[in-house]
Amino acid sequence: MPARKFQDSKLVIASHNRGKLVEIADLLAQFHVETVGAGDLGLIEPEETGSTFIANAELKALASATVSGLPALADDSGLAVDGLDGAPGIYSARWAQTQTGQRDFTFAMHKVHMALEQKPDAPRTASFICALSLAWPDGHVESFEGKVDGTLVWPLRGSNGFGYDAMFLPLGGDLTFGEMQPDAKHAISHRADAFRQLVEQCFEV
Repeated sequence: MPARKFQDSKLVIASHNRGKLVEIADLLAQFHVETVGAGDLGLIEPEETGSTFIANAELKALASATVSGLPALADDSGLAVDGLDGAPGIYSARWAQTQTGQRDFTFAMHKVHMALEQKPDAPRTASFICALSLAWPDGHVESFEGKVDGTLVWPLRGSNGFGYDAMFLPLGGDLTFGEMQPDAKHAISHRADAFRQLVEQCFEV
């Protein structure tokens, strides 16, 4: 069965993360879609109880679409480190949680680095994974998953990205995601991979 096409003019981005909002809005710019963040609509972030990236993305997209009455796009993404058995994975944001309740991804990257230091023989390879789910108020949802492989570097390099970007060096590259200009990152990122699938299936190019 073919995927449902997006035919609205306004889309809720089901995230309170400013970095993600800007990145997704940039990716959608070519379709002249008006985007609005869930936080700007006063929508509460649902608890992420899924066991996979896609399950969490669908949960967030459906929550925003149901309450707002508008189609909603949610992203669930994270860093899966081979030497840490796939951690932090779906808990990537939780690894950034500090004792004050704030999210600090520099703190999270130090945690990843320290965990790997305890396992000197473990590989430093890792993948960024992104699930994108597009949901409609009637409960229909389309989901896609993208991935980019790389290695982890230390010390941190670059301040252009967000999340774990400053420690992630994509395969074949010499700049971390944190050192890349946004356009260069968008061309190869896990979010771009998932987005290409979403556009191919759900948008009229």
